[in-house]
Amino acid sequence: MLVDHHCHLDFPELAEDQAGVLARAGAAGVGLMITICTRIREFERIRAIAEAHDAVYCSVGTHPHAAGEEGERGIAAEEIVALAGHPKVVAIGEAGLDFHYDNSPRADQEAGFRTHIEAARRSGLPLVIHSRDADEAMAAILEEEMARGAFKAVLHCFTGGRALAERALALGLYISFSGILTFKNAAELRAIAAGVPADRILVETDAPYLAPVPMRGKRNEPAFIVHTAEALAELRGLSLEALAETTTENAFRLYDKLPRAAGQGALAATATTRAPSGAGA
Repeated sequence: MLVDHHCHLDFPELAEDQAGVLARAGAAGVGLMITICTRIREFERIRAIAEAHDAVYCSVGTHPHAAGEEGERGIAAEEIVALAGHPKVVAIGEAGLDFHYDNSPRADQEAGFRTHIEAARRSGLPLVIHSRDADEAMAAILEEEMARGAFKAVLHCFTGGRALAERALALGLYISFSGILTFKNAAELRAIAAGVPADRILVETDAPYLAPVPMRGKRNEPAFIVHTAEALAELRGLSLEALAETTTENAFRLYDKLPRAAGQGALAATATTRAPSGAGA
């Protein structure tokens, strides 16, 4: 079984074929999916998707792109923690820093990020972190906040440098790799992925974006996580089955609110994990 711990089932590209997306995911051996919140004000829509499907769970939080929108509202950690009490909410975020696009002022991004860290600390749920072109600032905030009190977290869709990976691992964070790992120009990223400790590594799709080779250029979906898992398994000298077992166990350890029985139930009719064809792309 594989867990796609980061996808966006509410985005129009996937929402328009939600039943097909979920069916193909199950057929490919994806037992559980976490659909990630990017704006707290849209949380009800995301929660409804999770409530409607046994194999789908969700997070609550605001992406750094939208941090400026909510900065004026002054969303408090207490509000996020209250929403996170729902049984289908298994994570906080995604939140963090994006200095590539700078769609929100950096001060708002940092303030929002620290609020989400506090929510993760108070709720005990893991924080899903978005970090792009912000390695030094990200590492500094993580080290400062971890010194104030421990919290669980994952650097999702990792594209940072080795120094950020090492500093995050030293703090106990998990590191997750997406379809970018399969891209031709991702040699440095593959080198980092090959060396992440086995108990800290995860795979994801970030669907509908970043479809892995050989699906690159198509709309991404959770079923395609198998291709990223295959690439990561080859890098680490493992079988797909062994890599799936490792990353799934890591997902359950990080997202400890995820019920193991739910994933097994979703795969009751699936005998083996196999890579899907291009159907539905």
